[in-house]
Amino acid sequence: MEYTERFYRRWSRPADLVCYEVKVKETDMLCCTSRDLRAYIEERVIQYRYEIESYIREHPIFLHSLSPLRFDPFAPRIVKEMMVASEQIGVGPMATVAGAIAEFVGRDIGEMAEDFILENGGDIFMRTRKERLVNIFCGDSSFGKRFAIRIRPGERPIGVCTSSGRIGHSISFGRAHAVSVIADSSLFADGVATYLGNLVKSKDDADFAIGEGRRFEAVKGIVVVVDDVMAVAGDLEIVEVQ
Repeated sequence: MEYTERFYRRWSRPADLVCYEVKVKETDMLCCTSRDLRAYIEERVIQYRYEIESYIREHPIFLHSLSPLRFDPFAPRIVKEMMVASEQIGVGPMATVAGAIAEFVGRDIGEMAEDFILENGGDIFMRTRKERLVNIFCGDSSFGKRFAIRIRPGERPIGVCTSSGRIGHSISFGRAHAVSVIADSSLFADGVATYLGNLVKSKDDADFAIGEGRRFEAVKGIVVVVDDVMAVAGDLEIVEVQ
């Protein structure tokens, strides 16, 4: 697999948190936490990867399926939640994997760090007690890297996940520069972002994708960027950045 430099990390490290990278095979997470939890997070990533990889060895279709699979009550918890979300959304379970690992690690460190930001391949699970900006990179669109979503302080974690048909190595059948989804769960937001991204073949599809995304009660906000068009839904504040 060709490696894509995560250049966006150059400007995404908040000064008030301890930031470090945790890399285990294909998982490459930027972790920003109230205190250094690198060793514990690496241990949890290894565990969740082991559970997913072991399940794939027994059920290879889990890795390759582009549609939901029959629920397996004997699967590991992370695999079961991926199955449930993919069934609700209408995508293959691996469309949720980056968000799933970020969220499960976030659940594990919830009592260890007041604030945390876990970014796994552009998919974020975070809890913040102060206002923050999440930059959305849009490549060669008219918007480039000039805008961000303002995240308000809250007691509960949220997921902010982005899919692109033009940037990165993730599978997408669309042509959107960026489809970003905000939800309480990064696992769910990851799957919805993939689903909506697949629908966007041109800028004429932006409003349709927004309408589809609003069908999901768990989704709190959506941003779709295609060429010179940006469509937004939900209680979001879009901020121009330099």
